[in-house]
Amino acid sequence: MRVLSRFLLSATDVGHFPSPSLPEIAFLGRSNVGKSSVINALVGTKLARTSSTPGRTRAINFFELRMAGKPRPELIFADLPGYGYARISREISAQWPSFIDPYLKQRPTLALCISLVDSNIAPQESDQQLIDFLSASGRPFLIVATKSDRLSGNQLSNALRTFQQRYPSARILHFSAKTGSGKEELWQEIRKAAESVAVSRS
Repeated sequence: MRVLSRFLLSATDVGHFPSPSLPEIAFLGRSNVGKSSVINALVGTKLARTSSTPGRTRAINFFELRMAGKPRPELIFADLPGYGYARISREISAQWPSFIDPYLKQRPTLALCISLVDSNIAPQESDQQLIDFLSASGRPFLIVATKSDRLSGNQLSNALRTFQQRYPSARILHFSAKTGSGKEELWQEIRKAAESVAVSRS
């Protein structure tokens, strides 16, 4: 499956959001969890900027996606600011009420929130807070454990078991931007969520 993608806009205010039309998939996670790498692996091009400096994304970046051979765009990916990096976390936290909170709570076309966690690191309190927030908001979400190629089979199984125990009600997938492991499974979840929003709005 070939995906044609383009950068749409950056928003740091509710008034900057694109008008709600297509199903949207939000990507959330701690700074340096590999958010941009996951997005780029899914679309097969360097769409989202990757940086070795955590916390570079300060806005919600919207990207429009069209499947090759289809006449119109079908999806929007929303890349949200990272959280949990000590030096900038206060600044990011201060921004949440102004535009990230409203986006997650009120956006009518938001089909799925993908909460990214690092499979090499034990569950973090900030991830738990995000998952509690999404649960309280009634948003469908999926946990994706990134950088899974750095773990052996047994280590990965143990890591996923730990995450499942910490988040018992969540669906958890593993993903490697490097090897592509988990890519098809994640696309299946994205398509399923997008279809449910498209149906409910039709």
